[in-house]
Amino acid sequence: MIQESAKQTIRIELEETARLLDRIDDTFEAAVQCILSCRGRVIVTGMGKSGHIGRKIAASLASTGTPSFFMHPAEAFHGDLGMVTEQDVVLAISNSGESSEVVNILPIIKRIGATIIAMCGRRDSSLGRHADHFIDIGVEREAGPYGLAPTCSTTATLVMGDAITVSLIEARQFTAQDFALYHPGGALGRRLLLTVANLMHQGEENPIVSEVRTAKEALFTMTEKGLGAVSVVDEAGRFAGLVTDGMIRRLLEGGNAFLDQPITAIMTREPLTIPAGEMAATALHVMEKHEPRPVTVLPVLDAAHHPIGMLHLTDLLRSGVI
Repeated sequence: MIQESAKQTIRIELEETARLLDRIDDTFEAAVQCILSCRGRVIVTGMGKSGHIGRKIAASLASTGTPSFFMHPAEAFHGDLGMVTEQDVVLAISNSGESSEVVNILPIIKRIGATIIAMCGRRDSSLGRHADHFIDIGVEREAGPYGLAPTCSTTATLVMGDAITVSLIEARQFTAQDFALYHPGGALGRRLLLTVANLMHQGEENPIVSEVRTAKEALFTMTEKGLGAVSVVDEAGRFAGLVTDGMIRRLLEGGNAFLDQPITAIMTREPLTIPAGEMAATALHVMEKHEPRPVTVLPVLDAAHHPIGMLHLTDLLRSGVI
C-alpha cells in the first residue's frame, strides 16, 4: 500500500512535469530574454508553497549570474515594495493566479514601472492579465488522493524555474569558474579557485638545504619543518633536487653510513615540481597519477627555478580540494 502510493505519486508527477515540454515556446523564450535584458534585479515573489519554491528559484538565479532575491508578498504590501525599482523584473508565482497577497501588489509594481513575469497555471487569471510575460506551469491534477495538497503544481514550478535558470546560464555563457566565484565555500569553488600559492608552505616553513650539506643535515631540516621532504638548492639558490623521508627510510635499511655523504649523492635530481600559479586541483591530480606510486609532496618553483614553497597532500585535504 505505502510503496504503491509512493510509486503512483512519482508516476503522476512525471506525467504532469512532462507536459511542460510543450510550454517551452516563444512566450517562454520572450520571458527569458526579458530577464537577460534586465538592468536591475529579478525579484521573485509568491505565497505559501509557491513562495517556498520561489525562494529556491531566486537562490538558483543569484548563484548563477542573475542578481535576484525573494520578496514575501505580504511584507511587500507593508513596505518591502520599496526594494522594487523600474529597472527590475518581478517573477510572480501563483498556481491559480489568484493568490490575494500576490494580486494585491501587482498594480503597485506596474506603477513603479517594473516588468512582471507571471508563473501560473491560468493565462486568464488576475496574475496572468497583469503580467507582461506569461510562463504556463499549469497541471491537470495533483498527486494526492483528493487533489488538495500542492504536489504536481509545486514540482512543475520548480522544474520550470530550473529551466529558466539553465537557459540563462547558457545564454550568459556562465562558466564553471564563474560558478565557483559565487560558491567559494563549496567543494567546486575550492577546486576551481584555490591555487598552489594559496596552500603551499613558504618562507620559514619551506624546507630548503644547500647542496653542500650532508644527508644528516638534510634530515635535521626535514624533521624540523615536518613536511617529510626537503628541497636541495645550488649556490645560486636554484632547485637542484629533492630528498624525502621515504628515501631516507629505504637507505637506512642498508645502514646509516650514507648520512655523512653529501646530499647530492642521495637526492632525486628531477622530481615532480609545480608552479605556484597552478590550481590546487591540478596539483592533486599530479600527485595521485604519478607512477610507479603517488607522491605526497611537491616542491613549488618560480620562473627562475627557485624553490619558493612546498605543497603537501595534507594541505589539499585540509582545504577541502579532495
